[in-house]
Amino acid sequence: MSTPRLNLVVQSIRGMQFRTGVGTLLNCGEDEAIELVIDEEGVESSREWKLPPWGDMTHQDEAAFQSEDVNLPKILEGEALENESKVHFLEETDKVLLSKRILILSRKNKVRSALELFRSMQLAGVLPNLHSLNSLLACLLRNGLFADGLRIFEFMKLNELSTGHTYSLVLKAVANAHGFLSALEMFKAWEHKYVLTQFDAIVYNTMISICGKDNNWVEAERTWRLMEKNGCTATHITYSLLVSTFVRCNQNELAIDAYVKMVQSSFKPGNDTMQAIIGASSKEGKWDFALGVFQDMLKCGLQPNSVSFNALINALGKAKEVTLAFSIYNVMKSMGHSPDVYTWNALLGALYKANRYNDAIHLFGFVKREEKAQLNIHIYNTILMCCSKLGLWERALQILWEMEVSGLLISTTSYNIVLTACETARKPEIALQVYERMVHQKHTPDTFTHLSLIRCCIWGSLWDEVELLLNKSGPDVSVYNVVIQGMCLRGKTDLAKKLYTKMRENSIQSDGKTRALMLQNLPKDPARLKNRWASGFKKRRRHYHHS
Repeated sequence: MSTPRLNLVVQSIRGMQFRTGVGTLLNCGEDEAIELVIDEEGVESSREWKLPPWGDMTHQDEAAFQSEDVNLPKILEGEALENESKVHFLEETDKVLLSKRILILSRKNKVRSALELFRSMQLAGVLPNLHSLNSLLACLLRNGLFADGLRIFEFMKLNELSTGHTYSLVLKAVANAHGFLSALEMFKAWEHKYVLTQFDAIVYNTMISICGKDNNWVEAERTWRLMEKNGCTATHITYSLLVSTFVRCNQNELAIDAYVKMVQSSFKPGNDTMQAIIGASSKEGKWDFALGVFQDMLKCGLQPNSVSFNALINALGKAKEVTLAFSIYNVMKSMGHSPDVYTWNALLGALYKANRYNDAIHLFGFVKREEKAQLNIHIYNTILMCCSKLGLWERALQILWEMEVSGLLISTTSYNIVLTACETARKPEIALQVYERMVHQKHTPDTFTHLSLIRCCIWGSLWDEVELLLNKSGPDVSVYNVVIQGMCLRGKTDLAKKLYTKMRENSIQSDGKTRALMLQNLPKDPARLKNRWASGFKKRRRHYHHS
């Protein structure tokens, strides 16, 4: 006859008392039930039991899961299955096999079954292995059972089974459920209570990642420095997270610092990391560093994207490295990237910075004719500035007309550049027409508008227009200084004196050049010159007697 099997199923563990020796095996409350599951032959098994070393569970149930950190239960709140879980008598006591079952149940999100098996193993004195406990913890947190997850977490710490992955799971769960600040509060609690030198890079990387998602670069850097201070070696993931966070938060110097340490640690940066550094160093004007990273990408067989190409071309253009900028442009085309509006803007800007205005105008014509690219306001303004430098007022007017026809939202700046072109070409009448067109298009003139137009009218000796514009501009110190200086240079000293007097009456402070010009044009007072000569004569006489 086969030996009958007995499975003991307890519906609740509350109020349960377990005793060893002779006497009652189980003392259950009124609402608790015990089922004796009989084998197929209907024979009950023996009543002699070898009890597991669980002790008095009336006190152990509460004490075993008491949190060591008073802050954690406040953070990890949620529904719990602990009080509703069943406890099974285990026929199988193989730790490896039972741990594997917990692992499988946890991966399949069988929360209740996995938790019941864990409780049964605990009561039977069988300790699950680390891998299964981490999987169970992840399953509970993934399903929002934070209270149960906290109990498992405390159990793992109590039995010295917690690893960096364990702490990482809890941090991520808190951040996802309660936000960045709660996760930071928990991490700082660990920082003060536990020995962080025992933490591995996984914990620090998780905290840096949480900081990065919240765009909190300050705490990300602090965690990085704390990691170094505690002697934990940064990993490839650490540096990648730092670079990504710093670049996204416009902390380009820190991003470059993290990248340099990454390379010094013999880690191979990924494609995204290198592209981010190209953009960061380009913004900081470190075109040589950006170019070095770009060349490293090509050596590694990586292909930069259009954003990286444009950033590098723009940085080279600002540094007046026109030849290098066009070399990068050629590499860009050879890799199959089509130049866009940002590419053309960077190349035209490079030519303008290098004072190659004619080349910029020719390139602009090529882009319009061959590439048929959608041009933006920045490209048009760059070409207008080239025309202004060369005094090509007709070309500037033509481009301005094209801008109006294209439907672009033209700003006051564009009209000001055309006025400057008219000023360079000494075309005051044309400048006045542009000004009238500007007002008709409901653009508000600013100080630069009035300055350019007044200078143009002064060189054309249009004094009535100068006075009219002066009245329209209001008490603007820059405009008054320009008008007085222009009048003095054009020989209109009487008008300059009257305007200077009016300027002082209105408490408008003149600049040094205006005061110097007015002093040069003051009337020569004979009595004043006589007193000045007498004073100088007395000084020379005293000097002669003393010597």
